[in-house]
Amino acid sequence: MNHDEISKNIDIKQFREDLLNWFMAEQRNLPWRQDQDPYKVWVSEIMLQQTKVDTVIPYFNRFIDQFPSIEALSEAEEEKVLKAWEGLGYYSRARNLHSAVKEVKEKYGGVVPNTPEEISTLRGVGPYTAGAILSIAYGVPEPAVDGNVMRVLSRILSIWDDIAKPKTRKIFEEAVRTLISHDNPSYFNQALMELGALICTPTSPSCLLCPVRDHCQAFHEGTQTDLPVKTKTKKQKSLNLAVVILTDQEGKTLIHKRPSEGLLANLWEFPNIEIVQTIKSEKEQLTEQMLTLYGATVEIGNLITRIEHVFSHLIWNINVYTGKLVELEEENIMLKRVNETEIEPYPFPVSHQKILKFVPWSKYRD
Repeated sequence: MNHDEISKNIDIKQFREDLLNWFMAEQRNLPWRQDQDPYKVWVSEIMLQQTKVDTVIPYFNRFIDQFPSIEALSEAEEEKVLKAWEGLGYYSRARNLHSAVKEVKEKYGGVVPNTPEEISTLRGVGPYTAGAILSIAYGVPEPAVDGNVMRVLSRILSIWDDIAKPKTRKIFEEAVRTLISHDNPSYFNQALMELGALICTPTSPSCLLCPVRDHCQAFHEGTQTDLPVKTKTKKQKSLNLAVVILTDQEGKTLIHKRPSEGLLANLWEFPNIEIVQTIKSEKEQLTEQMLTLYGATVEIGNLITRIEHVFSHLIWNINVYTGKLVELEEENIMLKRVNETEIEPYPFPVSHQKILKFVPWSKYRD
């Protein structure tokens, strides 16, 4: 959708003015809006991907308290970074941010690059994050197109292309290039995002409260609930897992570090296996696999809880058992025996944070 097509349908200057006036009056007071520090904008945008604003705020504040600058984050140990990220999910984003921040320190003297060419080379910085940092922190009129922006503009401009297809993003990026305020690109991009979050919501948009309703083709045509067009993603795969909380005679529990590549890389967890269809029971499979995988002779106890954990592409159905660690053939760096205090620094994925609540520490307290 080019400039001429857009300008035929809406008054671009008035649209900008109406949108910006609304944002200046109604914007939420968010911690990353206190200044235009590119580092803070960067951290917030990475956290906000796939996570709601209200959830992100306490994480952001704690993260910035712990790593207040590029230098502080670049010098931090990965395990501490993952621990600070614990609960947000999508841990590869934390690792990519950590890696990219180190590059910024080494290559750019600790200053986040302010050009599309340079910032886009940083690990984990895609077109949206690059546009958000450049426009919000540096006032560069670059598009920052996320789901909110695509939803808002699909309705305003009556764009019926499928937003689930990667190539569709280009249509919206070009639309933003036409519409964006060159005087205040920071507020313009934030206003589009804010409008999508507060007014132009996925279902039941609050059209009567919308500051740019007069410019919206979908509102005038009554198609606002039909847009955006988005095909459904593939059905998630399900895995059945069994986890065992293994406690030794001293009251310590066994934890295991995940591989350095793949899902939830480098996070810690309780010993677990995928359950397969066989004549053997879950307890028998657990007993055998604990010896094969960890060299651990164990006695499996009772099933104490069931947990479902949903990823974007995968569902874990987890049965959690108690167990006694009878013997461990040899200790290794991927295994730790920890007590209630020693376990605190280790970063766990959300599913295993839930399991942590069932560890019977109190039985072993003095």
